[in-house]
Amino acid sequence: MSNLVLIVSDRAEEAEALRNVLPQAIDGPFDIEWVRTLARAMQRLTGDGIDIVLMDFFLPDSKGMRTFDQLFEAAAPVPIMTLVTEGEMDLAQEAVQRGAQGYILKGHFRNALLPQALRNTIHRKQVEDALFIEKERAAVTLDSIVDGVISTDSEGRITYLNNTAERMTGWAKAEAIGHPVAEVFPLVDNINRKSFNDPVVQVIQEMRPLALRADALLVRRNGQEAAIEDSVAPIYDRRGKIRGAVIVFRDIGPAQALMVQKMTYQAHHDSLTDLPNRILLIDRLEHAIALAKRNGTTLAVLFLDLDNFKNINDSHGHATGDQLLASVAQRLLNCIRASDTVSRLGGDEFVILVTEERHAEAAAHTAEKIIASLAQPHRIQQYAFHITASIGISTFPADGEEADTLIRNADTAMYYAKKKGRNNYQFFNAAMNRRAVERQFIEVGLRRALEAQEFSLYYQPKVNLKTGKITGVEALLRWHHPERGLMLPGDFVSIAEDCGLIVPISRWVLREACRQTKLWLEAGFKPISTAVNISALAFHNQNFLQDLRDILQETALDPACLELELTESVLMPDSQFSNEILQTLKSIGVKLAIDDFGTGYSSLSYLQEFPIDVLKIDQSFVRGIPELARNRIIVTAVTGMGISLKYRVIAEGVETRKQFSFLTSLECDEGQGNYFSPPLAADRCTRLLKTGIAENLLH
Repeated sequence: MSNLVLIVSDRAEEAEALRNVLPQAIDGPFDIEWVRTLARAMQRLTGDGIDIVLMDFFLPDSKGMRTFDQLFEAAAPVPIMTLVTEGEMDLAQEAVQRGAQGYILKGHFRNALLPQALRNTIHRKQVEDALFIEKERAAVTLDSIVDGVISTDSEGRITYLNNTAERMTGWAKAEAIGHPVAEVFPLVDNINRKSFNDPVVQVIQEMRPLALRADALLVRRNGQEAAIEDSVAPIYDRRGKIRGAVIVFRDIGPAQALMVQKMTYQAHHDSLTDLPNRILLIDRLEHAIALAKRNGTTLAVLFLDLDNFKNINDSHGHATGDQLLASVAQRLLNCIRASDTVSRLGGDEFVILVTEERHAEAAAHTAEKIIASLAQPHRIQQYAFHITASIGISTFPADGEEADTLIRNADTAMYYAKKKGRNNYQFFNAAMNRRAVERQFIEVGLRRALEAQEFSLYYQPKVNLKTGKITGVEALLRWHHPERGLMLPGDFVSIAEDCGLIVPISRWVLREACRQTKLWLEAGFKPISTAVNISALAFHNQNFLQDLRDILQETALDPACLELELTESVLMPDSQFSNEILQTLKSIGVKLAIDDFGTGYSSLSYLQEFPIDVLKIDQSFVRGIPELARNRIIVTAVTGMGISLKYRVIAEGVETRKQFSFLTSLECDEGQGNYFSPPLAADRCTRLLKTGIAENLLH
């Protein structure tokens, strides 16, 4: 396709020289139009078709910078380059500062780089215009939603407010930019009126999303307060570094705020002792683990069970037992610091979280203090109860790096304390040996599984939400263990990664998925794409690309029928390397999908950097729609963003008609989940491809 160049010059020899050079250029072709006056040029620019303007400052009807200014205003999005002599360089530089794309020295028109420079200038201007349109679309989208949106830089200073945020905070965008977020978005506790710690600082430090408690109040600029619900998430650049945070919030009204606050408190606290329950304990434990990882400290979990408490309940009744439990709870609170947590899991079981310790001995000191305190008589009505407790202790990171693991291991150690005679504490160790034995068992089985053909692929269809037609399938690995039966990837993939077996397993999965897809095509089915999840180790393996080429050649599968799914955590740690691999994959012809979008780095920068075809909305977000407001917001935002960026958007984990209807209303492209079909063995999937999805699910 040729580009049209408008030459504005009174010098016929200049126009003729450009006519002789540009149309035949390798970087062309170029078509030429020539006018002598500013008036004629401005008249011509009222029409369409001009791709670039080359102008002289000195025309019969205008001279100097005035010529450029008028032409620049008339040209609008059309790029302008000036034609100058060496004595007119000052004018050329001033024009660049006012918007010119560059200048060309007269007498150098035959330079071989001139056509390339014009082509690059035209292309750069087109890219700039497209980027401006996308930014405007994003701004209009954000200003159209009912939620407030605030973004900050990595220092917690405001970089953006949408219209709703301006209205709710009382700050105009122009005034707010550059101010600390705590100044523009101050929050207080609805109960004690104390200021919240800056949530943006917490999110940036911990590098994870955060949802505020339901008792958060926003103090507007005029001093009025509004009950809000909100979330804060980090923003990453293309290298995976945090560059700021984004806050999404809405006014929930005082009545709803009071109800939510009460329900939230009840959902997170034990009704008898008013201590945190398991839900709140897990939340605090996960938060403590994140801090310990960053600070290089340890923490301990103490699992406490009262000895022979059942005897007291049976002999004195549950009412007396409840009073004794309340007394125990108060004793435990008196034994810990403000930074620690006492929770009741139920019955006579309590868990104590001891945080920010440098040495595990601190947990032993706390356990000894608790045992001594509980041994003192508990006076309930006319009785004095003497009770003892058995305590198990697990420590981070020695005994686990997940909240559930630490609690489970402390529970195991507690039973060992009971076996040791009760009224004592024991550190966890036995379960570590059991885990090692279990791990060895799985690893030995994995080394046999490939050769013994114990693996198979199940296929879950992806469905066009508008037409109901099956557009593709996702290949899901299953292990038919000779002793344990059918095992899912969550039971063995992490061990396969640790022992180096994930690469040959991934190679098998790719080959089998391509082979089966080719069989479907040869059987006469319409072309569909088969998606395969690629692990980090397989993706970064030096033979990955060659293995993929070999498999495609071996199976004779059209690369367009293969879709590779990669998570953000696979791509972002080394985005430059990832981009090189993705570009190569794109040149091969396979499709590329971001799996579990929004659960990893949540970085928007890579969406433009990487050659992505598909965004898959993680099932954890889909699961809560349409009931959960936050999930609705996230799914709506991701779908809209994907549509704007011209990606296919696939929602995972569609389980209900309500979810299906909500996604359809958003014009989400495709859905995947048990609502349409569970994962199926190849033969059953073949039958489903013949019959299609049941009509009653789609209408």
